Amino acid sequence: MPKNQFIDPDKIRRKGEIIFQPLPVNQYDKSLSEERKNFSDDALVGIYRDMMLIREFESMLNLIKTTGEYRGIAYNHPGPAHLSIGQEAAAVGMAYNLDADDYIFGSHRSHGEILAKGLSAIHRSDDKSLEAIMRSYFNGSIYDVVAKNHEGSIKGLATKFLLYGTLAEIFARVTGFNKGLGGSMHAFFTPFGVYPNNAIVGGSGDISVGAALYKKVNRKKGIVVANIGDASMACGPVWEGISFATMDQFVELWEGDMKGGLPLIINIMNNHYGMGGQTSGETMGYGIAARIGAGVNRDQMHAERIDGMNPLAVIDAFNRKIKILEKKRGPVLLDTVTYRYSGHSPSDASSYRSKEEMEAWQKHDCIYNYRRDLIDNKITDEDSLRLIDAEVNDLVFETFKLATDDKISPRMDADKDPDIIGKVMFSDISVDAMEIGDPEVLIPLKDNPRVQQIARKERYAFDKEGKPYSKMKQYQLRDGIFEAVIDRFYKDPTLVAFGEENRDWGGAFAVYRGLTEALPYHRLFNSPISEGAIVGVAVGYAMSGGRVIPEIMYCDFLGRSGDEVFNQLPKWQAMSGNVLKMPVVLRVSVGSKYGAQHSQDWTSIVAHIPGLKVLFPATPYDAKGLMNAALQGTDPVVFFESQRIYDTGEQFHKGGVPQGYYEIPIGEPDIKRSGSDITVLSIGATLYRVVEAADILQERYNISTEIIDARSLVPFNYEPVLESVRKTGRIMITGDASERGSFMNDMARNITEMAFDYLDAPAVVVGSRNWITPAYELEDYFFPQPDWIIDAIHTSILPLEGHTVKNDFSNKTKIERAKRGI
Repeated sequence: MPKNQFIDPDKIRRKGEIIFQPLPVNQYDKSLSEERKNFSDDALVGIYRDMMLIREFESMLNLIKTTGEYRGIAYNHPGPAHLSIGQEAAAVGMAYNLDADDYIFGSHRSHGEILAKGLSAIHRSDDKSLEAIMRSYFNGSIYDVVAKNHEGSIKGLATKFLLYGTLAEIFARVTGFNKGLGGSMHAFFTPFGVYPNNAIVGGSGDISVGAALYKKVNRKKGIVVANIGDASMACGPVWEGISFATMDQFVELWEGDMKGGLPLIINIMNNHYGMGGQTSGETMGYGIAARIGAGVNRDQMHAERIDGMNPLAVIDAFNRKIKILEKKRGPVLLDTVTYRYSGHSPSDASSYRSKEEMEAWQKHDCIYNYRRDLIDNKITDEDSLRLIDAEVNDLVFETFKLATDDKISPRMDADKDPDIIGKVMFSDISVDAMEIGDPEVLIPLKDNPRVQQIARKERYAFDKEGKPYSKMKQYQLRDGIFEAVIDRFYKDPTLVAFGEENRDWGGAFAVYRGLTEALPYHRLFNSPISEGAIVGVAVGYAMSGGRVIPEIMYCDFLGRSGDEVFNQLPKWQAMSGNVLKMPVVLRVSVGSKYGAQHSQDWTSIVAHIPGLKVLFPATPYDAKGLMNAALQGTDPVVFFESQRIYDTGEQFHKGGVPQGYYEIPIGEPDIKRSGSDITVLSIGATLYRVVEAADILQERYNISTEIIDARSLVPFNYEPVLESVRKTGRIMITGDASERGSFMNDMARNITEMAFDYLDAPAVVVGSRNWITPAYELEDYFFPQPDWIIDAIHTSILPLEGHTVKNDFSNKTKIERAKRGI
């Protein structure tokens, strides 16, 4: 299916100029008296109360960190506390018109935003809904703490619930919103629309885009706000996220009610500093951060600088920008000017800024000035505000006492259950679809040309005489992946897939050929060449409730998505206390033929990161069964595929690849050939070189080899391997990853420890050389070959009578190479 966009050279080469429209800067100029027609007096006073609640909450944390006590009670909090004292108006104004259906994402400095958004959700929710949320969350464990001895309204109780759940989380208590596993920089509470804050600067920049994509694709209510700092505008996730969020295809190619921009506001909480670096005048070049929006798309992202020291100015801006999103003209960029009176953290003495600057900003204190305006306009009086101040102080103090009481608010008991955190690393849930509904498709599955073509293929590679069918006739590994993926698209209405060259082309390696005909644009589309955003958007989409298949075209490009793969994708399930699920299957293609930057096997790097399931099937049968299992789950899976074997037929499962649905249990290795003299455990495409080596060992040396295909790296069941070793007494582990620091070494160590009494020789690892990956013509000198395997067996495991060594695996050579770092 060809694209319908024509790139006209006559138009492209025509002389002209780009004209930018003016960007508004601090245009709000209404007085409080003018605004009274838009707000009730109670609402205006409520804004003050919310700001004061945030100020006292943050001041309490500041005192604990700097003096070790709060209101006479000593407490030691060794963890982080990045405070937003001074930024209260920006937080409350941002959240004022948002309800529980609107999502916010934040940064390491987001306590104020959590409270502001939670308070707004409470104000806008009815008592019945609030009580149901509190009673059901973690089976009422937080509710039970705050409800005891409570006298007052449900909304008052909900406010206590919000404060306590947040503070208990900051203090690592099991009664925190995330069971104490998130902490200060990662606290959130999704029932109020407060989604993860992110300790990685700019980390929410692409994740929030995924949440907005989820709302758009699945027609969900509400908008998404990414509250990020001004210094994060130098970070890759933000730039890539903005590129993804402003793709022309949302307007040009998506159809029907899907046509239009994402419901997203990138809200820069601009306090002018990134730690000690001053963003305007030192570490950045934009001067005014709103300028960034001008160059991104034709609408200039509707960018605007607003006065974040005035809550009404922020409310006004969000009102106007939400209307733009309702017209499907998003995303929007806001540069919200504010200032933090506290340092980057309480240990920061602010030596990088002058006393004069801080004093000048204190004259613009948002709470002091707003308080004065309330009194001057006779909306309330000093005595009433002092009463609010006292109530706020008492509420924060009461919350503090509850959150620091070890009996009321204990921490996880890792003495009683040493594996308590391990139990939340994965959800291990099996679910056909993330949401009930009819998946949107363009044609019935049976009418798909690729489906029809595959139906005519031979699902086992050999005929009755044992002769292989031609490549064209064989059901290939890429066909197995395709069948699993298209099956899930017709089951799960939330499923989307994206990456480079996913649509039209059929994927860079023809796995997706046939999907373009089956799926509308909003379910299968091409992304920018932004590997970080490809994964980050998937993370946001999944944590919002959808299932997603992002693709990294080459394994080597994982480096471009390092933070998202290593810090975001694997951690949010556990850091949420298993509140969030992460049904992401990240397809990663391991290259060959293209040299040092396109042919590396990085499975070991990914397997090192806790929280990821790591699969590497090497046969069509395993590829389909494992992809089915991955797509049935709710955990993040990195699904490696070797480009060497996309066209390989099924050579091991004699019944061929079943036409119907089946799953292969994740973590279970498979014996591909039984043997009695030596075990070889293979990872990925190396399986086929192991088969060649085993044939030679049998024919020339009468050595029977048991071949085990790992199939999964994480999790991994060692029992079948240990059983094999008990039989053979010998084992080699081999794969295409460079040997040094590889997961193969980890396997060898574990097997040696667990099967030491049964081993007649050390467990030996044969991986790729510790070099750059050379050109195709030299690959046989880099990747393990059949003769490498045989030479290593002869040298280190079992001398082979009459064997002549071609490749030196002696200890002397290993020592020399290690000295040279190769």
